[in-house]
Amino acid sequence: MMHLNITQDSLSVDRCLRHVRNKTRGGVCVFIGQVRNHNRGQTILGLEYECYQSMATKVLSNIAHAAAKGIEDVGVAVEHRIGDLKVGDDAVVIAVATPHRKEAFAVCREIIEELKKHVPIWKKEFDEQGGVWLGKGP
Repeated sequence: MMHLNITQDSLSVDRCLRHVRNKTRGGVCVFIGQVRNHNRGQTILGLEYECYQSMATKVLSNIAHAAAKGIEDVGVAVEHRIGDLKVGDDAVVIAVATPHRKEAFAVCREIIEELKKHVPIWKKEFDEQGGVWLGKGP
């Protein structure tokens, strides 16, 4: 069971949990990445996320399926926000449910680490000096 959504709308932890929870899955792990107010020694005012939507969805799906491979009875939900975000807004929500906690933690961690490395979503950070793209190639 997979729920994957890249959207300009607000994210929902409850929606993600509804997609993964059931009576056979006792381990539920949730990761929330929110916009923080500092980075690179600067005060952050907000972020802008851009993505290559069709490719980002495909890569995210591949990551989620690979992370869940070999684990019986796993539910995965990932929502990532794009567009303009304010400090305190949720940028990504990942929920994973498995029969046991060890697998839920492992799958959740693998998804966020691989998402950050491979999904074509780019972040522009706004501070008091203006905006700067982070991690975007030349």
